[in-house]
Amino acid sequence: MIPVNEPLLNGNERKYLNECLDTGWISSEGPFINKFEDGFSKRVGRRSGIAVTSGSTALEAAVAALGIGKGDEVVMPTFTIISCAAAIVRAGAKPILIDSDPLTWNMDINQLQERLQDEIERQGNNRIKAIMVVHIYGLPVDMDPVIELANKYGLMVIEDAAEVQGQTYKGRPCGSFGELSCFSFYPNKHITTGEGGMIVTDDGRLADRCRSLRNLCFLPHQRFLHEELGWNFRMTNLQAAIGIAQLERLDEHVARKRVMGKKYTELLRDIRGIQLPLSETQYAENIYWVYGIVLKEDTPMSAREAMSRLAEKGIGTRPFFYPMHLQPVFHKMGLFENESYPVAERLSERGFYIPSGLALTEEQMNIVTEKVKEILR
Repeated sequence: MIPVNEPLLNGNERKYLNECLDTGWISSEGPFINKFEDGFSKRVGRRSGIAVTSGSTALEAAVAALGIGKGDEVVMPTFTIISCAAAIVRAGAKPILIDSDPLTWNMDINQLQERLQDEIERQGNNRIKAIMVVHIYGLPVDMDPVIELANKYGLMVIEDAAEVQGQTYKGRPCGSFGELSCFSFYPNKHITTGEGGMIVTDDGRLADRCRSLRNLCFLPHQRFLHEELGWNFRMTNLQAAIGIAQLERLDEHVARKRVMGKKYTELLRDIRGIQLPLSETQYAENIYWVYGIVLKEDTPMSAREAMSRLAEKGIGTRPFFYPMHLQPVFHKMGLFENESYPVAERLSERGFYIPSGLALTEEQMNIVTEKVKEILR
């Protein structure tokens, strides 16, 4: 089986991990934590970084740090991982959903503008507090209109940049927009720590708030005394050591992913019945976090069937996101009843991605594309 993802761990990972073992610094206290936070935040053009246990917990802490809570609303895409909506719902707030752009697969900015105009101007909705932006699969959201809308309506911006490490928007690093930006270091990301995440910000007050929430909200002057509840979201020194080794090679990883994406496009572009990812937009060149395929309507199979056929041929795949408005858990809460977002629904039903990990070889890519051609003939 060619796996859908295999990380590349052939830099200084072993050296730095041995240093942790030799010195005994294996917990959430250790020199690699601050080094990783400082190096990563500088890389994305931020003043502060707060390392946490995952991208999901980064979102949880970010929502809490911004004071979003009961009765508030946050606008976000329906086509994303459930972590984004879960952070909002757990805080007692409500997600307001936006459909996808059919070409970039990101949040449709035109619909965002229309929804905000309708909710705030026409209905007088003063419950909306923030826009959560999620960059999807390697292409960034068009951020200028988002920032303009946020400024116009006095909204905060939470940027989920988990899938665009090393990407830029008009030359500016993704992760440098809004009040807080969140990253994931899951094994399929351009930087991995196994599990792990990062919050970055330019606001010193928010940075301190996130650090407190990450560390059980211990009072600064007396440990084990608490005035509010936080979480244990601390990253270990072992994870940070791997993260530093990965950060050292981020440019190499991004360049490798772009070569892989262009190779896949060259091999697959003549196949009828599939939509391939855009190679670029007016504001960014794709970094192909994953290489997605969307089956066109005249292709007589679903993504699930295509994935099953590929699995029989030894090719690992993974489905596209299942939209938030179709999630049973939210329906049980009374959310998103009778809401429909047709582009996201089509992407979910017809889309999947093929092996895209950094360790994938050119020979494996050739095999993958041959198997894709076989099932689509």
